[in-house]
Amino acid sequence: MKIIIIGGVAGGATAAARLRRLDEKAEIVLFEKDEYVSYANCGLPYHIGGTIKERDELFLQTPEGFKSRFGIDVRIKSEVMAIDSARKCVTVKDLKTGTQYEEAYDKLVISTGARPVKPPISGIENENIFSLRNVPDMDRIKSFVTRKSITSAVIVGAGFIGLEMAENLKEVGLSVTVVEQADQVMGIVDYPMAAMVHQYLRTRKINLLLKEKITAFEPDGNAIVVKTESRKAISADMVILSIGVTPENSLAKAAGLEIGSLGGIKVNDYMQTSNADIYAVGDVVEVKNLVTGKSALIPLAGPANKQARIAADNIVRGNNRIYRGTIGTSIAKVFDMTVASAGASEKLLLREGIEYHTSVSHAGSHAGYYPGALPLTVKINFALDGKLLGAQVAGFDGVDKRIDLLAQVIRNGGTIYDLQEIEHAYAPPFSSAKDPVNMAGFIAENILSGRVKVIQWSDMLKVENDTMILDVRTREEFDFGHIENAVNIPVDELRDRLPEIPTNKPVYVYCAVGLRGYTASRILLQHGYTAVYNLSGGYKTYSCVLQDQHSNSGNTGVECDFFPVIRDDGEMKVEPEKKVIVDACGLQCPGPIRELKRHYDTLSAGQQLTIKVTDQAFGQDLNAWCNMVGAKLIDMKHSGGVITATVEKVESKTHAVPISGNFMSGSDTKTLIVFSDDLDKALATFVIANGMLAAGKKVSIFFTFWGLSVIKKQYKPAVEKDLISKMFGMMLPSNSRKLGLSKINMMGAGGKMMRSVMKDKHIDSLEDLMRQAIEGGAELIACSMSMDVMGIQKEELVDGVTIGGVATYLERAEKSNINLFI
Repeated sequence: MKIIIIGGVAGGATAAARLRRLDEKAEIVLFEKDEYVSYANCGLPYHIGGTIKERDELFLQTPEGFKSRFGIDVRIKSEVMAIDSARKCVTVKDLKTGTQYEEAYDKLVISTGARPVKPPISGIENENIFSLRNVPDMDRIKSFVTRKSITSAVIVGAGFIGLEMAENLKEVGLSVTVVEQADQVMGIVDYPMAAMVHQYLRTRKINLLLKEKITAFEPDGNAIVVKTESRKAISADMVILSIGVTPENSLAKAAGLEIGSLGGIKVNDYMQTSNADIYAVGDVVEVKNLVTGKSALIPLAGPANKQARIAADNIVRGNNRIYRGTIGTSIAKVFDMTVASAGASEKLLLREGIEYHTSVSHAGSHAGYYPGALPLTVKINFALDGKLLGAQVAGFDGVDKRIDLLAQVIRNGGTIYDLQEIEHAYAPPFSSAKDPVNMAGFIAENILSGRVKVIQWSDMLKVENDTMILDVRTREEFDFGHIENAVNIPVDELRDRLPEIPTNKPVYVYCAVGLRGYTASRILLQHGYTAVYNLSGGYKTYSCVLQDQHSNSGNTGVECDFFPVIRDDGEMKVEPEKKVIVDACGLQCPGPIRELKRHYDTLSAGQQLTIKVTDQAFGQDLNAWCNMVGAKLIDMKHSGGVITATVEKVESKTHAVPISGNFMSGSDTKTLIVFSDDLDKALATFVIANGMLAAGKKVSIFFTFWGLSVIKKQYKPAVEKDLISKMFGMMLPSNSRKLGLSKINMMGAGGKMMRSVMKDKHIDSLEDLMRQAIEGGAELIACSMSMDVMGIQKEELVDGVTIGGVATYLERAEKSNINLFI
């Protein structure tokens, strides 16, 4: 039997190798019009960007290798011009000599792939405009980039290939603009997921232009100007077209083979065309979409390889293997972010009239308590009966294994209940006991069972102004950013504050990511509230979408200096000995801001702090925080899913501070936090406090952890304590007179010497300073959480101390324009 294969790469080369393994005696001829027959097509952008340094690493097999290992006759630079299905032969043109000849076959495999879409736009033939489909395309682009010393590029189209090219051209130092006609990148994912990619691309300095239709390409010297329908004119040194591909069906169409409604060759389950002796595989064919049951064009390497293997089996053994179809599972790297999709998007489901639910969940790539956990977002679309229809995952680690799990459930026709039961390999460095895939299933079941009603971000934007929007996050989270007109009742206070929530109108609940919102919803429903809706994906999804829409409309939010200050010698203006490093990796909002604030308060004017964070919302939060407190953002970088930011404390200035939605100028209130039980620091606290009081200021001092020892009574009443509390009492100073120095304490001798010197110099003692502060109106607040942890009771503290938590302190701090951490 003689078998001819038209086209190499994923489909043709795989079919050829499989045919030989099945039939040692078959005569196999493969025609390839280009010079390269088997290469890693998906790796082309990464050689341009320099990630794959050696060009030869892209080549999987050569014509000589096919001949020596498989005995296959590979003829490169040979273009098949026509197929005569009646005579069972093909006409071939030798591109090296220009001669044509015929070659007969018994069976034929068409693997001509797809060609880039090239719309009829004025100037599109400009020599500075490229597309990327094969090795010669890659060589032309790489040569142009390296030899022409170019500095800028425009990518037309924001699909997977377009974004991969954007990343790799950025990596070689080019300024990159991506122009997309749709309102989002990566059309196969849903908008909330794409919005995350939009925001991330902007942090990587990619100029993203959405809803822009290109009208012309005009030469401008050695450059090219890209003109859009909205009258934008973008000048660049080169343009990459990545608008999409269309099946290369001209040979099949001319041969009279049946073409499907989408332009691909129509094949049956055996990969057989309308001619029984001709098979077709890869990007040129239409396949069944297993979710919709309809024909689809899904140009991916994985399906092409599988189709080629099945076609080869059927040619040799008779039609005994079927290709069921595909769900289009795909994944892309976008700098350090990974985005993946499987099954049907909302757009596809709406177009096909398929009813569905959708949910968004946010988690970590592994257990949050194990270092290095990175953000992970899972979105699933599922039918009213629970069948899983589509899934999307975005994040910085572990995206691939989650989408593979989800894809198998979709492909097998599984349900969201199957997601709950997936048994995954668990250890803290790799996952959580309840994996994000399990969690997606749990959330979906809660929706289907009616345990929770959800509202999507898009519907939340449409609620009436007089609606009850309930924010169940902490006060700190709420103050940092919230949905307009929302009322803040932290979930832990909800049961005690139910009378504040109306029963005669819908209640829309939200938290950071949806979990506390679900808990709050259950509380309300079981207390008689009926119209309760939890925001899917929480404030994280909602705020990300809103930030994206503001960015798209040109409102970039808070202005700040994203670039480091450079000294004359070219170094960043940073004093290494003064720089504070804060590791907040693994913390979720508001943890990183809380850590930043805590350390920032210890800085002196001009001192810098570098913080490392894995919460990807931190970048936007940091801009707002710097504007609010008057800090200067020196630099912000992203690498490996970690945001590294440097801020500098500037001279204290009176600036507007938001208080419950209003703005007030800096007040006369001052706040201090005492974290230390060192005598010298306690003295400094009350010296400063009394100075502020003498200047007519209001002072609140917040004592936490070791600082509580400062305000213990010398003569305390007997109180009952457990063993741990007694141990704390034995190890810590029993009252202010037992405090030691932070330096040269000398087993307590240093403190006694300090007190003696102060007495000799007629300086008030710590106890006198404390009494003066209390009499002067200073408010002393003891941290209730620290007291509980350390087994300290109110009776042990000096008279007049207020017991309060973080919210108590924050209320004072918000009204203050000075906050000292001691």
